[in-house]
Amino acid sequence: MSNWKNLQSRSFLESSARDRALGLVDEGTFTELAGPFDRVTSPHLALLGDAVAFDDGIVTGVGRIGKTPVFVISQEGKFIGGSVGEIGGAKMVNTIKLAIDFHDDLVAKYPDLSDAEKPVVVISFETGGVRLHEANAGLLAHAEVMDQLQKARGKVPVIAVIGSKVGAFGGMGFVAAATDAIIMSEFGRLGLTGPEVIEQEMGKEEFDASDRALVYRTTGGRHKYIMGDANFLVEDTIEGFRAKLVDLAPLPVADFEAMRRIGSPEKVEHQLKLVALAAEMQPKDAVDVWAKAGNENAPGLLDVPFAEFVGSVKRLSV
Repeated sequence: MSNWKNLQSRSFLESSARDRALGLVDEGTFTELAGPFDRVTSPHLALLGDAVAFDDGIVTGVGRIGKTPVFVISQEGKFIGGSVGEIGGAKMVNTIKLAIDFHDDLVAKYPDLSDAEKPVVVISFETGGVRLHEANAGLLAHAEVMDQLQKARGKVPVIAVIGSKVGAFGGMGFVAAATDAIIMSEFGRLGLTGPEVIEQEMGKEEFDASDRALVYRTTGGRHKYIMGDANFLVEDTIEGFRAKLVDLAPLPVADFEAMRRIGSPEKVEHQLKLVALAAEMQPKDAVDVWAKAGNENAPGLLDVPFAEFVGSVKRLSV
């Protein structure tokens, strides 16, 4: 584990869940909850004779960014692909619940509290979704996390950060989409079904999961930014993600309502327009959609340097 200042320049893609959790909040403020020394492990994996992790592959805790209390959930893709089971799901659920309870207690005690002093939740996604070893328990955990997101609405903003190796897929892709704002790097990936599963079900001719360019054109951060699925695109460093969190953490809840991609009738109408556009266009590749957004050199957008891409790319508007 490196010190905080060294963490800032480290690639987010290459960082562990714990280093991401430590680096996203202010130096020395992170306190881990239900950490490895508590040894809360999956009972299901033990029964199957599989290896367990003393934190179940997920780091939870609380820190600060400026005056803002930040409740952090950070998934570790190196442990069973960041999959969510009973224990990891419970840690996610209770961290969000703790943030909501903390918010309610603060507001009741200090009714004039500024927005910058109210808590936010940050989820660093690195997961393929449900842990198949735990099947029903993992599915239930997803539902309970979604329930907490609904309870957080209008009180505690929930911000997704996606830039790790596994990405955010499966049921956790739904969870990420239901957060108030999504920050991605160009190496982050977001979707419902992962590339390997698409290839398995549809065939290699339809989708070649070994074609990295195709995978990133379909699920990668640049594509998601153009489509509006990601609100913000940042450089692949912990500092890059943290800088955007510094901007977002003190904002009022109403600002996050405008950022959210789902929920309101206007957002539903927007999604329906996207569906209608897809039916009309019948695009064969993401590049077709990038061109529709007004990008003249659509095929070259993956190769454009990051700063130039962010400064010049046109995002899809319907």
